[in-house]
Amino acid sequence: MQTVALLAAIDIKTAEKEAMDAGADMVMTLPLFPSNVVRAFQTIVSGASVAERLTEAVEETESFAGRHLLLVDDVEINREIVIVLLEPTGIAIECAENGAIAVKAFAENPDRYDVILMDVQMPVMDGYEATQTIRAMEFAAAKTVPIIAMTANVFKEDIERSISAGMNDHIGKPIDFDEVLKKLNTYL
Repeated sequence: MQTVALLAAIDIKTAEKEAMDAGADMVMTLPLFPSNVVRAFQTIVSGASVAERLTEAVEETESFAGRHLLLVDDVEINREIVIVLLEPTGIAIECAENGAIAVKAFAENPDRYDVILMDVQMPVMDGYEATQTIRAMEFAAAKTVPIIAMTANVFKEDIERSISAGMNDHIGKPIDFDEVLKKLNTYL
């Protein structure tokens, strides 16, 4: 039996059906981490189909309907990926292309957002400065809104810098759908 795996630079679980329709048996995200390769081999050996895994993922997806997320990232494709990944959860997503726009959006309606996903490397105002600016605001929500760093910088020092800037947590890129859901469950 032959297995076809599609290698993708992003983790888009919702695209697995399209990959299957095109003839792929599974989608593997680059870079290839040992855990991803082991999971792929386990799937091949177990005989689980992409359709079965996609159905399980949709059934297990949490509902965040009625909640609002502010997504801050200067790269359009990154924003699109997060929007597609979180679409099944029902969470309302507003986007900001840099920290300055995020600060303005938060200042105009501080009680609107239940969580903020904040890229750290952006032009105009980076995520660290944006977080510090939000945390310094007089609004009660400015002190309590969960802000989660979203960055490819995943070393211990990077995580500590995010926390020192006032962020609550950290998600590494490329974005892993399961990790994002876990963080959202923690803070929502």
